[in-house]
Amino acid sequence: MATIGDYIRQQREQAKISLRQLAEAAGVSNPYLSQIERGLRKPSADILQQIAKGLRISAEALYVQAGILEDRPGDSGVRSALLTDPQLTERQKQVLIEIYESFRRESQPASPTAEVISVLRPAAEEADAPAEPADES
Repeated sequence: MATIGDYIRQQREQAKISLRQLAEAAGVSNPYLSQIERGLRKPSADILQQIAKGLRISAEALYVQAGILEDRPGDSGVRSALLTDPQLTERQKQVLIEIYESFRRESQPASPTAEVISVLRPAAEEADAPAEPADES
């Protein structure tokens, strides 16, 4: 499994920016960023956020990769796989995640609406009501 440093390096190379350019954009020193990429330093969440901004990617992608943020409950790992795929652009990742989440929402059972509840409630009340005596005339 790739480390956070490997992932940052892949993203930097994909964006075609140098280590020095990313360090400057992220507001960290060149040697410190180099140590992160080589796995010698473990960056904090704040540093990851600065690096994400410098790479123009979501900080969430770096948090998931670094193990700071876990996938959402019920997520089969699809979000993590999309966020960490080095062959996808950031825009492609976001679009695929939006599509994935819309499919998940569609497949969730719908909660009853007020209209359905009002239709069901009178029927239930009738079942609980005592039976009226039959007309014996």
